[in-house]
Amino acid sequence: MPENVGEKKKVIFSAIQPSGTITLGNYLGALRNWVKLQDDYNCIFAVADLHAITVRQDPKAFKQNILNAYALFLACGVDPVKSLFFIQSHVHTHAELAWILNCYTQFGELSRMTQFKDKSQKHSDNVNAGLFTYPSLMAADILLYQADVVPVGVDQKQHLELTRNIAERFNGIYGNTFKIPEPYISTVGSKVMSLQDPTKKMSKSDENVNAWVAILDKPETIMKKFKRAVTDSDTVVKVGEGKGGINNLIGIMSAVTSKTAEQIAAEFEGKGYGDFKTAVGEAVIEEVRPIQERFNDLINNKDYLVETYRKSAEFALKISQRTLDKVMKKVGYVLK
Repeated sequence: MPENVGEKKKVIFSAIQPSGTITLGNYLGALRNWVKLQDDYNCIFAVADLHAITVRQDPKAFKQNILNAYALFLACGVDPVKSLFFIQSHVHTHAELAWILNCYTQFGELSRMTQFKDKSQKHSDNVNAGLFTYPSLMAADILLYQADVVPVGVDQKQHLELTRNIAERFNGIYGNTFKIPEPYISTVGSKVMSLQDPTKKMSKSDENVNAWVAILDKPETIMKKFKRAVTDSDTVVKVGEGKGGINNLIGIMSAVTSKTAEQIAAEFEGKGYGDFKTAVGEAVIEEVRPIQERFNDLINNKDYLVETYRKSAEFALKISQRTLDKVMKKVGYVLK
């Protein structure tokens, strides 16, 4: 049992899908913040593999991606002694509550979800029901653990608002059942933009491989991508309007060094963009170096990984089953 779970602290829940690649944006926007939250909250984290199959997956690669994601999150500092960290599909209550919540979620609400519209266009050959009801599963993930707060990026605020609406609707019908979660929005490094198009969020789905950095990229690859980063016709390293590329690089530099934008501007006064891009690349390489070393150790220690995710899933099931039983009893199901 994680040592923090059970203490009188607020519960925070977050989950990330096991894609084949975790980007620098994922790390600075979510994973690193998870680590910082562990001392202040009862943290419950998950590898959201159930969500991942709304898009077709190659089974062999998918299995490895799940294991890689679990090991990588541990390498980034998620501590199974402090926090509850499990693989979503190992805890059957998520799928069970998701079905019940589907029946308390309105068709119109789901059809208004921006991500559904975007992914439907992107995967027009596979607009499946899971893609449509994805937010109900997300709501189940959160509500099962009576989460007080949920870290969300700007693109996930709509889903959290729907979760709140579903919880309030259910509570209104059956009485107090779910805690209404609040958003937790980090102000540091919360949105890393594409290195090639700073108007877009950094994403591994970008066809231009120079637009994003994976935290398992080799040092020489990281440096090459930063040297190719888009800037502007100016030569001054400072935050400014119309300087999206430089603003993004300053934000990354600030996130990995804890220096303010003003300190960075002063440090590179009189120097060109070339020097600055090299410095950002070096800072990122140093940030991810220990993560890469820990990941390599963990992924080669399968016994430890299996023991950790099994124990975590057992405990997550105990916690979430209490909520599911309460829900089923209120709806009128005959419990075992």
